[in-house]
Amino acid sequence: MRIIPAIDIIDGKCVRLSKGDYNTKIIYNENPLEVAKEFEAHGIEYLHLVDLDGAKSSKIVNHKILEQIATKTSLKIDFGGGLKADSDLKIAFESGANQITGGSIAVKNRDVFEQWIAKFGADKIILGADANNEKVAVSGWLEESNEDLVPFIQNYQSKGIEYVICTDIAKDGMLEGPSFDLYSKILSQAKGLKLIASGGISTFDELPKLAEIGCEGTIIGKAIYEGRISLKQLENFIIR
Repeated sequence: MRIIPAIDIIDGKCVRLSKGDYNTKIIYNENPLEVAKEFEAHGIEYLHLVDLDGAKSSKIVNHKILEQIATKTSLKIDFGGGLKADSDLKIAFESGANQITGGSIAVKNRDVFEQWIAKFGADKIILGADANNEKVAVSGWLEESNEDLVPFIQNYQSKGIEYVICTDIAKDGMLEGPSFDLYSKILSQAKGLKLIASGGISTFDELPKLAEIGCEGTIIGKAIYEGRISLKQLENFIIR
C-alpha cells in the first residue's frame, strides 16, 4: 500500500482543515517545499497536494508551489483543487503533476471529466469521491449531491477510471480513525478498483488494517503534522 502524505495549500502555506471547514484552518508550515523535502528524506515517494484556494475559486491558483515541489524533489505528485477546465489540467501537468484529482467536476460536468479520462489516460486522472453519509459531496464539501457513493464510483469505473480517492468527510481532520467499513463496502462492490483511503487516519496501527482491506494507497495529513504518526514509522512501513 502506498503512503501518500498530504499538503494542503492556502495563501502559499501548508495548512490543515477539519471536515473541510475553512474556518478551522491551522497553519503548520509557511514553506510547503520544506515539508515535501522532509517527506522525501524519509523515503516517501508520493505526495497529495491540494490547492484549497483553487477549490474555493474554481480554477488553479497555487501552481507555482506545485512547480517548486516537482522541480526540487522527486516526489510523484497528485494535484487537486479547483480543476475545472482543460487549461487548468494543462497548467497542472506542465507544472509537474504526475496525476490530477477531479471531484466536483465529476459530478457537475460529467462530459468534461469523461473527456479528461479519454484524453489524458486513466493512469493520469483520479476520481475524487468524497462522501458524507455515503452521498457524494462537492464544491470543497460545501454542498452534498444526490449521488450515491458506490454507484457513482461504479459508473466511472465503466468509463475507465482506475484510481479513486475516497474521503469520508465526517472523519476528515478529526483524528478518529478511518472508515474501514465504508472502504470494505466499496472494494467489495467495485472490483479491481485502486482505492486510496483518506480522512481520519490517527495512529500507525490503522495502516496495516487499510492494507489488509485492500486499499491501494492511503493519504495521511493531520496525524503527521500533529505528531501522531512519525515519518520514521512511515519510513519503516515503506521499507517493510
